[in-house]
Amino acid sequence: MTSAARRNAPDLDRVIAEAYEVYSAKRPNSQVAFNSATEVMPGGNTRTVLYHPPYPFCAQSGEGAWLTDVDDNRVLNLLGEYTAGLFGHDHPLIRSAITEALSGGLNLGAHNTYEARFAELVCQRFPAIEKVRFTNSGTEANLMALTAARAYTGRSKVLVFEGGYHGGVFYFKSGVSSNAPYPWIKVAYNDTQAAVDAIRNNAADLAAVLVEPMQGSGGCVAGSAEFLSALRQETNSAGSLLIFDEVMTSRLGGAGAQGIYGIVPDLTTLGKWIGGGMSFGAFGGRVDIMDLFDPRRTDAIGHAGTFNNNVLTMAAGIAALAEIYTAQRAIEFTAWGERVRQRLNDIATALDVPVCVTGMGSVMALHPTRGPIRTYADVAALDLRLREILFLDLLDAGYYIAMRGFVALSLALEEADMAGFYEAYQRVLEQRATLLRFSVSG
Repeated sequence: MTSAARRNAPDLDRVIAEAYEVYSAKRPNSQVAFNSATEVMPGGNTRTVLYHPPYPFCAQSGEGAWLTDVDDNRVLNLLGEYTAGLFGHDHPLIRSAITEALSGGLNLGAHNTYEARFAELVCQRFPAIEKVRFTNSGTEANLMALTAARAYTGRSKVLVFEGGYHGGVFYFKSGVSSNAPYPWIKVAYNDTQAAVDAIRNNAADLAAVLVEPMQGSGGCVAGSAEFLSALRQETNSAGSLLIFDEVMTSRLGGAGAQGIYGIVPDLTTLGKWIGGGMSFGAFGGRVDIMDLFDPRRTDAIGHAGTFNNNVLTMAAGIAALAEIYTAQRAIEFTAWGERVRQRLNDIATALDVPVCVTGMGSVMALHPTRGPIRTYADVAALDLRLREILFLDLLDAGYYIAMRGFVALSLALEEADMAGFYEAYQRVLEQRATLLRFSVSG
């Protein structure tokens, strides 16, 4: 870079500071709420991903796909509760199912009339799941799937991938020190040869390979067909189990990402949307593995959880799978999401702005680069400040995504909503074109 270019270089920190001022001017009540929260919660926060500087806005209500904060700012919610909010904020069938369940009483402390029907729907939807057990979150689902794999194989090691996220104690990026203490083996995502070598070199003690068909938190990076197929082939050969974490990707197509790729894992973990937006997780798979949890066995693995079969989630989940997001509706919605992502990429291409959108179907992420994005290393190399500027600009325009660029579309969105978003997205890219071109290329 020449000295003249350095003098004319956009000051990213200054641009962010100005965006903070615009943000804060519109949200004084959110600042008061945040300051109060810091008195009783570290950082005013009980869910790390929702924090963003200068302080997060405080939501007051949600209707359809729209959020209103305590300062009466109304924004279109394109974050979709990180895929859990597939049905929007107040789907009438979900509300009706919950209301009906409430009429029968809470905390029954017994088997109930909902859980077997819900389990039947899950097994029908995902052919690889022959039997299923419920949990309260995707984190718990992955914990129990790993417990099953280690017990079934009598082995201890687990192969995971850089940038993978499987819950609050399973986050495989640099600097994370809070992961559950399993003997992990970590290699690059989408590096087929590295994965094959790791499986073969550790075959004698490898219990499982745990993988997202598309890394969600890691930047919506889809696994290549070659990579995922190799994992299936090599785990079969090694006698290890293949676990597909479909907590996010289960909403894709009629049978999740495994249906799209045509790969049958030994175990599958689920969460988020399947419980109708309520607290939910599940793990399931082959009968011979899942029967390890049969309490009629003298050697059964215990699986506790006061709210595993809570009636609100069971009822909402039945409505979600049987009445609203059927397999056919999921196929259609996935195709719509593909069109949305293509439209966003076309806008950036037409403006010659270095921004690309990765993902699958209705789950995607914005990246300040021309791409390609194939691994978490590609995502981690990008300037976080550029993501933050796009996030703040879009929020100021009335559109809410994650600060990391994550987008999860909901069924509550209308074509007119998206038309408005396309226009706002184009305006933001036009406004920041020079900044993005210089910062990405420089």
